[in-house]
Amino acid sequence: MNRIKKLFSIKYPIIQGGMIWNSGYKLASAVSNAGGLGLIGAGSMYPEVLREHIQKCKKATNKPFGVNVPMLYPNVEEIMKIIVEEGVKIVFTSAGNPKTWTPFLKENGITVVHVVSSSKFALKAQEAGVDAVVAEGFEAGGHNGREETTTLTLIPMVKENITIPLIAAGGIATGKGMLAAMVLGADGVQMGSRFAASTESSAHIDFKKTILETQEGETLVTLKELAPVRLIKNKFFNDVQEAYANCASVEDLKTLLGRARAKRGMFEGDLVEGELEIGQIAGLIHDILPVETIIGNVIAEFNLAKIATNDIQF
Repeated sequence: MNRIKKLFSIKYPIIQGGMIWNSGYKLASAVSNAGGLGLIGAGSMYPEVLREHIQKCKKATNKPFGVNVPMLYPNVEEIMKIIVEEGVKIVFTSAGNPKTWTPFLKENGITVVHVVSSSKFALKAQEAGVDAVVAEGFEAGGHNGREETTTLTLIPMVKENITIPLIAAGGIATGKGMLAAMVLGADGVQMGSRFAASTESSAHIDFKKTILETQEGETLVTLKELAPVRLIKNKFFNDVQEAYANCASVEDLKTLLGRARAKRGMFEGDLVEGELEIGQIAGLIHDILPVETIIGNVIAEFNLAKIATNDIQF
């Protein structure tokens, strides 16, 4: 049996990325109900808001779901306490040392997955006792790894170095992409951008429409001195580039970024001054669809692609 399906007790080895300002309980429960694993994105939630979303998600689905916790965010201790109190059974951690929280979560019967951007960090996560890793390539939207390793090369290199289940992420939004990742050695895939442009995503409709309009070459990773993040090019992005041209310091960049810039862009729909995080795969996303349709399309294309590979000759 597929190791990711077995680990999470799900129908399809498809995980929805726990994206800030996109991944509320409506999206997470919809993905879980459709046979994947939905994740609530704790990174954009105050602790009590997270508790509310967990409680609503439990009412909206009887299938497994999890919470994504970026460990660099404040209130992480309170967030972990709420996760245990609410009986969440799956946690994806990112942006931090997996040794910090994995023992605590495992002691409370929680399955732990850590997001990595290199073989080095995948090994550290395995040594920390996590149950699986998400290896996320440089194509991914939002916060990114500093190594700039693409999914095509990252997945087989991580596979060569670990024994625990491997989930591929970054540049995957189709059944063909899912098949390619699994041929490279992944046990399953995590998709973010495709689910950001879903009916159930909590993102602003104007941001969703912008995803559909984003073409090849219109996203770029920037702000590496703070935390590398892939953004759609807009006025805010251009302001960042101008700051670099003027030799801005780290403090200057922090001032320019300010507070709640991502909320302003993705959740409130400010397409000019907001931070618009999305992956390179946006160029292949052409419609806003219900989650059930998205997963159905991915699985159908995956199965057709498997058949088609038998006809490939060289």
